[in-house]
Amino acid sequence: MAKILRLAALAALVTVIALAPAYANDHIVTVDVNLTDSRGIGPAVGTVTLEDTRYGLVITPNLTNLTPGMHGFHVHSNPACGIGFKQGEPVAGLAAGGHFDPFETGVHEGPYGAGHLGDLPPLFVAEDGTATTPVLAPRLETGFLHNRSLMVHMHGDNFSDEPAPLGGGGPRLACGVIGE
Repeated sequence: MAKILRLAALAALVTVIALAPAYANDHIVTVDVNLTDSRGIGPAVGTVTLEDTRYGLVITPNLTNLTPGMHGFHVHSNPACGIGFKQGEPVAGLAAGGHFDPFETGVHEGPYGAGHLGDLPPLFVAEDGTATTPVLAPRLETGFLHNRSLMVHMHGDNFSDEPAPLGGGGPRLACGVIGE
């Protein structure tokens, strides 16, 4: 009987080990990112990988041709990156809607606060225009993000609505649609 139990335990362990990579791959999403401007969606600048971990969502950019410095980085509500119109004028990336805020907090407090779930840590772009530094969004997982968009703003983000609304990230620089 003990031999049967050991064999069953070994079989269970082998099954868990064999299925673990398949489970992990189900929780990794790659997002294609393009520049955006008032004429619409521009050239591709790379990809961002979203991966669930026990600590939250790890977001790993592999982007090029961006302006160096810190950039506001957010999940936006709509699965679109095209232009929208504000007061009759075309606005880059406005089709993405506002920051993802499923609980309607209406507050911009950053990735560690109680505000929008779409608030991500800032995206750092090196002097050569590349962004490769991963960030952690502890309140997110890939299951929340299907049919949304990932937005890189022109400027940094102070995770407050003062002195500028939505952290002062400014115009939308690059965008990618998070598919299903």
